[in-house]
Parts: sequence; structure tokens; C-alpha cells
Amino acid sequence: MSNPLSPYITVSDLCESAPSSLNITIVSGQAGLDRRITVPRVQKLGLALAGFSHYIHSGRPQIIGGSELSYLEQLDEPERESAVTQLPLDRMSCVLVTRGLQPPKELVSAAEQAGMPLLLTTQVSSLAILELTEFLQVKLAPSVSLHGVMVELFGLGVLLQGDSGIGKSECGLDLIRRGHRLISDDIVELRRVGVKLIGSAPLIVRNHMEIRGLGIINIKDLFGVSALAVEKQLDLLIRLVRWDPERTYDRLGLDDQGVRVLDIEVPLIEMPVASGRNLATLVEVAVRNHMLKKRGIHAAREFVARHTELIEGDS
Repeated sequence: MSNPLSPYITVSDLCESAPSSLNITIVSGQAGLDRRITVPRVQKLGLALAGFSHYIHSGRPQIIGGSELSYLEQLDEPERESAVTQLPLDRMSCVLVTRGLQPPKELVSAAEQAGMPLLLTTQVSSLAILELTEFLQVKLAPSVSLHGVMVELFGLGVLLQGDSGIGKSECGLDLIRRGHRLISDDIVELRRVGVKLIGSAPLIVRNHMEIRGLGIINIKDLFGVSALAVEKQLDLLIRLVRWDPERTYDRLGLDDQGVRVLDIEVPLIEMPVASGRNLATLVEVAVRNHMLKKRGIHAAREFVARHTELIEGDS
């Protein structure tokens, strides 16, 4: 398993991909558009303008609204310039002025000199904070890249893992042919959003699979757009392992297994792969059985319970 990525976006990314309702424009400080935003929480700049600049957290977008601008307007020019110049502009990612208000010339000039992006949105402060926070929570969610094939079966997101050449992609292709949907082949990007893991495909491999003997195939062209899913919550991990005659395998399935991914427990099923086993059918049955377990129906435990009752009844 690869190490979690350290998520960030640049201010340039924010300007290009933020919700259109924010209508963000650049006022000054374009030289700093490569500065990184690493924290999804937005901070209001009021305390810092009043002299408490130690409250500034680097990596957070800063917000200036009507109340902050009213405070600056009440100051005379030297005081206003002092309030602006004492800001730690060198470690601030960006400042967003809300409601389409005109920032004071002192702030515009200082931002330009420091190469700190000064941005403008037409949205009011409360909605700007809400929309920006929601946007950043998705963009900056902790993430990890895993090898495997992720498909959607019966509404659940299932990740197939195993050694190279064990048949993950072929199994995935068979599942797609049966009407299930591909999310990603070979590399799956997982990001943690709240208590959920959301899987998707890197842009470079999206819609494609690599099948030995066939090469790269386009699932959209072959099976249509309905055979694809852009992203899906990860509900189950199935690990394909090569059959080892010397190993003892669980014959009943009494004990549920799990694996932690980004500190979230994901149900795990280990499935031995041997010649003659129909992997796609086994995966479908495994997913259906997992769905029953989530509803409280555990076939193995019910079987053992009935068996125990019979033995105790005969004794």
C-alpha cells in the first residue's frame, strides 16, 4: 500500500476550479498564485488586522468582509497602512474579499509587493465561507493510491487486489460484461471524506483497462457510458491470493476480517484463486453475501448455530 499523499491545492487551482457561484477574480499579487492551501478551514482576518497577527495560520485562506473593511475605513491613512503592513503576508496563502467590495489601496499595494494573492468574490461572507470550506474539504481530503481494480457491484464499491497477473483486470472485465460498472483499473485513488472512503480513477487511466493479450481497451467505447462510474464509496475489499495446497483456508467464513485504509476500517475478504474457479461469479456471490451480513443475516454463523443445536439435542 502506498503512503498517503499530502493534499494541497495552489491558489491558482482555487481560482480555476472553485464553485462558479463564488465568481473569484484576482485583484493583485499574481506572483504568488503558486502558494499552497493545505487546510480546508477558512479564517477571518479581523483579529490580525487589529494587531493579533499571531492568530494567522499558514495554509488557510483568509477572508475579509464588510465588517473588516468598515474597521479599516475608520482608521486614518497611517493607521490603516500600519494595520496592513504588520500582517504576515509572507506566510499567508491568499486573502479573499467578499461581497465584491473594493479593498483599500494599502492592502492592494502590500499584496502586490509581497506576492500574496488578493482575491475578490461577489458572494457574501457567510456563503463564501460555507462554499469555500465545502470545496476545500473535498480537494484537501486525505488520500492514498492503491493498486487494484475498483468496480461497482449491486450499488457497492468493491476493490479487487492481488499480485500482478492474478486476473484482477480480467475479472473486472467479466463483471462489466455482466452489467456492473468500472471505476478504475490498475490504480485507484482513495480520498477520505468524513468517515467515508471515496474511490476514483486518475485522469490518465479513466475509462480504460489493460488486458493481457488485448492491450489497452476503452470501456466507454466498447460497452457505453453506463458501464462506467466516476467515483464510488469503498464498501468492500476483496484480495485475490494464489492457491497454496500447503495452506489451510477458512472453510466456514465465521470470522469477519478488515483492513484499515486512511484510518477507516474496510471489510476484507481473501479469495483463493485456482484453475477452474469462476472469479466473477465468486466475487458477485461474495458481494451479495456481504450485503446480507450488513442486514444481520450471517449464513455461516446460522449454520453453526443449527449444527450445535442438533448435536446438543442428540446428547
